[in-house]
Amino acid sequence: MRLTRLKLRSVFVVYFLVSVLGLMYALLQLGQPCDCTPQMKSANDLVRQKDQKLLHLQAEVKKLQRQLKAEEAGAAAPDGQPLPTIYAITPTYTRLVQKAELIRLSQTFLHVKRFHWIVVEDAANRSKLVADLLAQSGLSYTHLNLPTPTIYKLRESDPNWLKPRGVEQRNRGIQWLRENRELSEEAVVYFADDDNTYSLKLFEEMRWTKRVSVWPVGLVGGLRFERPLVENGKVVGFYTAWKPNRPFPMDMAGFAVALQLLLANREARFDINAERGYLESSLLQSLASIEELEPKADNCNTVLVWHTRTEKPKMKQEDLLLKEGKGSDIHIEV
Repeated sequence: MRLTRLKLRSVFVVYFLVSVLGLMYALLQLGQPCDCTPQMKSANDLVRQKDQKLLHLQAEVKKLQRQLKAEEAGAAAPDGQPLPTIYAITPTYTRLVQKAELIRLSQTFLHVKRFHWIVVEDAANRSKLVADLLAQSGLSYTHLNLPTPTIYKLRESDPNWLKPRGVEQRNRGIQWLRENRELSEEAVVYFADDDNTYSLKLFEEMRWTKRVSVWPVGLVGGLRFERPLVENGKVVGFYTAWKPNRPFPMDMAGFAVALQLLLANREARFDINAERGYLESSLLQSLASIEELEPKADNCNTVLVWHTRTEKPKMKQEDLLLKEGKGSDIHIEV
């Protein structure tokens, strides 16, 4: 009997061990790849790639939405109304530094929201140089031309202050606005010469002009700056040294005019026969009184534009080579 029990126990132990080993083998097999693993892996990879593409597209859509919102915000005032457009009228004429000046200016204007550049050449025909430059600028622009009458043109030997420059061209820009813009449009007009330096802040200051806005101009009139004098938010006089008794002793870069005011006063224009220093006054006298001027730029305490003239290049070596028939390649545009 005892032997029988021992045999039964041995059989039970062997059975138990075999069962345990069988279970362990089965469990191990569950962790092994089956024949379908490659297909499942390939399918998983495709799903993963599609998910990644979908996430990338979603990120691109969100980026475009942010850009669109930023552009819409930039083109509108805080109250949701469209920003007034700034029209900058720039007279220009052919000279060695013309392209350099216009390139520098255009790349400043690119940063100004709702901006339209009116470039008026002092020439009988519009030049290819200016036309190409404007076409490639990325700006909204109008390209015009009008030659200055010969009797008003400066000769090569004349000092630049002897006769007013850019008068007919500025008036041509004003004429274009009167012919192509409506009295209902809220906008501002600025006379931006191509040899000045402009802070971007200046354009946001002038954008909300209601009549005529004014500010200081640096490096002008033989002074570090000229500026309107302001008391209690009103212009009461001008800080200037040269001909201080002029009606509006200011530089061309120191004011902007509301488009509606300019269109409503159809006779307002620059007088080409104005006495030296009185050109700005010839326009402003028909648009506003000193009391109506709107001081900008921290009540005219901050300089945001500078009357910086580019030095006329000295072409001594070029002239010598030209006499020898060895001048630089005229087909390379400078």
